[in-house]
Amino acid sequence: MIKVLFIFGTRPEAIKLAPVIKRLKNNNKFKTEVCVTAQHREMLDQVLEFFNINADYDLNIMTDNQSLFDITASCVEKLEPVLRNSDPDLVIVQGDTTTAFISALAGFYLKKKVAHVEAGLRSFNKYSPFPEEINRVLISHLADIHFAPTRKAKESLLREGIKDNIYIVGNTVIDALFMAVDIVRDDRNKKYYAHFKEIDLNKKLILVTGHRRESFGEPFKNICYALKEIASNFCDVVEIVYPVHLNPNVRKPVFEILDGIENIHLIEPLPYDYLVWLMDKSYLILTDSGGIQEEAPSLNKPVLVMRNVTERTEGIEAGTAKLVGTDKSVIVDTVSKLLLDENSYKSMSVAENPYGDGKSSERIEKIILEII
Repeated sequence: MIKVLFIFGTRPEAIKLAPVIKRLKNNNKFKTEVCVTAQHREMLDQVLEFFNINADYDLNIMTDNQSLFDITASCVEKLEPVLRNSDPDLVIVQGDTTTAFISALAGFYLKKKVAHVEAGLRSFNKYSPFPEEINRVLISHLADIHFAPTRKAKESLLREGIKDNIYIVGNTVIDALFMAVDIVRDDRNKKYYAHFKEIDLNKKLILVTGHRRESFGEPFKNICYALKEIASNFCDVVEIVYPVHLNPNVRKPVFEILDGIENIHLIEPLPYDYLVWLMDKSYLILTDSGGIQEEAPSLNKPVLVMRNVTERTEGIEAGTAKLVGTDKSVIVDTVSKLLLDENSYKSMSVAENPYGDGKSSERIEKIILEII
């Protein structure tokens, strides 16, 4: 048996690793263990419950207003005994969080093989996204196996001198999305409709998510003022739904500027399945999330990316996504065009998703069996 230890700490990591964990747990050629750092506690737990994944190790590192120093120090200290006790043949990390970087580093310290799911994404700006871009680069130079989602991601690794064990597998987030969509569309008890009963689904629904550190301060205010103008200009046409991240640097400007506007619904962060349901019902999506950039095209939803740079350029090139940054006028103008110009909307909504076909976890399983 191949002993595999998955280590992750946030909701996006859990979503993207869930299909791989489920596949390996169902294969008797693997002994599969799960360690969560709980870098994000509540939002992580929602995903674990939805996908019915139990943690063998729970480090529970999250603290109020935690800094990158706090996360880094706690992960380094608490991972050593886990790795020594588990003694895995392979450590699997995902994406670009501080948990992922420190887990890869800890695996390296104990000379364990490390596999990186979603390897090779690059914005080529070390401060944007921060600290994710540098986390990605460092993980790539620690990992032994690289599961790249796209050809462009593989090419980025090759340019950095990483040549061995790179496999293009697509993005596991599409596997997770397809699993979730099957569940939420079979809403026999109408629990999702009941939960969102305050939202007028006869209007065009704009889903908004935002939480990036590099947008704290004036950029977040610009985003909020843009949403306020869109809500006013299209008050009879749109409903804006914004699940507001728990970080106080996000909540303060959002509630100060947008609270009380009739067709803007500021709600608490949602469990993964409720978010998928909203994505499925939405007309378009405004986000700074990496995962949603990848998921939404599979649901034929245009994505406007509220970041100045993105490491997911394949979506931009395919026409499924557009960069709008945090400039108020750009956001307002782009949303207005998609609401008013049917051809512009159609060109984005029917573009092919470049990120995967829902079979990435199957490919990862086969590759691990071949090379470990």
